[in-house]
Amino acid sequence: MTVRKIRYYGDPVLRTETDPIRKIDENVRALVTDLIDTTNMDGRAGVAAPQIGVSMSAFSYNVDGKVGYVLNPVLEAVSGEPREIDEGCLSVPGLWCKTKRYPYARVRGHDLDGNEVVLEGEGLMAQMLQHETDHLKGTVYVDTLSKDERRRALREIRESDWF
Repeated sequence: MTVRKIRYYGDPVLRTETDPIRKIDENVRALVTDLIDTTNMDGRAGVAAPQIGVSMSAFSYNVDGKVGYVLNPVLEAVSGEPREIDEGCLSVPGLWCKTKRYPYARVRGHDLDGNEVVLEGEGLMAQMLQHETDHLKGTVYVDTLSKDERRRALREIRESDWF
């Protein structure tokens, strides 16, 4: 079991769009194992590869007792009226902000055998799908906040003991 260290806001890997996974090899298999091990802890709904320092398009999840991963995920559908919900991020420890998210989301990607994977849901699952696919595009949730909320969040980040 390898629980990897989480990269924090300010680390350039979190601002870089990830590379697609073109070939399933031992490195990708090890990445998936590390992602799942890193996610499979209390209070963690998902971890994207950049959060553990790897610029590859993959994330793992742990939502409502379902633990898994998706390679090369594409957020293909969201629906409903976006609403503000409390959201946090392992890469921005201790900070919770009102973040606009759609109540439903669907992601399509692949597993280690090349089979298509479709993950969809409402509530925490929808929030996680949007949050983790944002990470793969180089976006941290703080970037999506309203102007005033973002200003407050950045001030708290600058004043934090981990920044």
